[in-house]
Amino acid sequence: MTPPDHAPLLYSPYVGRVKAPNRFLKSAMSEVLAKQGEDLPTQEHFRVYRRWAAGGTGILLTGNVMIDGRALGEPGNVVLEDDTPLAPFAEWVRAVHETSPETQLWMQINHPGKQSPKFLTPHPVAPSAVPLGPVLEAAFTPPRALEAGEIEGLITRFATTARRAREAGFDGVQIHGAHGYLISQFLSPHHNRRTDAWGGSPENRRRFALEVYRAVREAVGPDFPVSIKMNSADFQKGGFGGEEAHDLIAALSEAGIDLIEISGGNYESPAMTGARQSTSAREAYFIDFAAEARKRSDVALAVTGGFRSVRAMEAALASGATDFIGIARALTLDPDLPKRAAADPDYTCDVGRPSTGIRALDLMFMIAISYYESQIRRMAQGRDPKPGMSAWQTVFQSATALGKAAFRKRRA
Repeated sequence: MTPPDHAPLLYSPYVGRVKAPNRFLKSAMSEVLAKQGEDLPTQEHFRVYRRWAAGGTGILLTGNVMIDGRALGEPGNVVLEDDTPLAPFAEWVRAVHETSPETQLWMQINHPGKQSPKFLTPHPVAPSAVPLGPVLEAAFTPPRALEAGEIEGLITRFATTARRAREAGFDGVQIHGAHGYLISQFLSPHHNRRTDAWGGSPENRRRFALEVYRAVREAVGPDFPVSIKMNSADFQKGGFGGEEAHDLIAALSEAGIDLIEISGGNYESPAMTGARQSTSAREAYFIDFAAEARKRSDVALAVTGGFRSVRAMEAALASGATDFIGIARALTLDPDLPKRAAADPDYTCDVGRPSTGIRALDLMFMIAISYYESQIRRMAQGRDPKPGMSAWQTVFQSATALGKAAFRKRRA
C-alpha cells in the first residue's frame, strides 16, 4: 500500500529485527473460543483472524496462550505444551498468511499465577502467598508461594511454548508480563514478598522476567522476534512502576529483546480497560512513559491503550515515542480499521463505555471486557461486529456461550 498523505508514518513498513508492513499492532485480547477440555485453536479462531488479516493490520497478536493446562486464566483459553498437537496451531497461521501474506501472526504466551478463578484453579501459585484484593478474594483462592524448583520449571514451560509456536509457523512470540499475571506478580513489590533470589530487591523481582526472556530466546534462536508486554505502572498502592519499569526496559534491551509493548494496570486496578485515562485528551494513555523510555532504549516500542483517531495515531508516531500503535477494542468493533483509516483522514473509532445500567451486573459479567469478546464471537460466527450493541446482549451471549461459568468470576 502507498502510504496516504495524512498518515505516511502509520502506513510505512517497519524493517529491522521486527518486520511489519505497517505500524498497526493488534494487541492481545483473550478470544475465549477454545472448547473446554480441549484447549486448542478452533475454526472460530481462524475465522476471526482471517477477518483481522483482511482488514490490513500489520502485526496480529493472539490472545494469551497458556503455557500450562493446569493454570488457565479463564474458560476458553488456548494451551500449548510440549505434547500438544501442532496441526491446529499451524492452521491458525495459514488462516492469516493465506489471507494476507505480509501480515505477521505472533503468539502471546502467558501463565496467570493467582489470577485464575477458583473453579478453574483451586490451588493457584504465585511468587508469594498474597491474596487478591477484598473485592476479588471470594472468587479467587489465595495462592501458595512457589518453590524455587517450581519457578525454574515455569521458566522452562515458557521456553517450550515459544519453541513450539515457532515450529507451528508463527512469526514471533510475546511474553505477557503485564496486567497482573504471573510475571507481573513477580515484578510487583506488593505481590512479590520473597526474600530469596527471586524477590526483595528490584533486581531480584525482575529476575523472573529476564530469565523467561533468556530461556525463550535460547529456545527460538537469535533470528525469531521476541516481545514482552509490560506495565508502565500497576496503578496499585505498593505496585510496580516508575523507575523500576524503566530499569526493566533497560535490562530487557541489553538482553536483546526485539519489541516492548507498553500498557498498564491489572484487574485490581484496570487501566487497560480505560478505567484510567490520565492522557485521554491525546488518546494514548501511556505515551508519556513511552517518550521517557525512548530516551533510554532504542528497542522497538508499541503503545497500547486509548487510540481512537488516525490523527492521534500518526501524531504518536511522529513524536518518536513509539514505533507501533497498539489497538485492541477498536478492532473488535471495526476489523477493517487500518483500511478505513487509510481512506479517511478524519477516521475515528470510539469504543464507548458499554453498560447494562446495573453496576453489579456489569462487574459480574466484566462488561468492560466481555462486551468486546462478544464482538469477537460475532466475527467467529461469520457475522459482522455490531457497534452500539446493547450490553444486555453481551450478558445473554456470555450466559449462553459459557453456561454456568458465565455466572462465576472469570478474571481478577
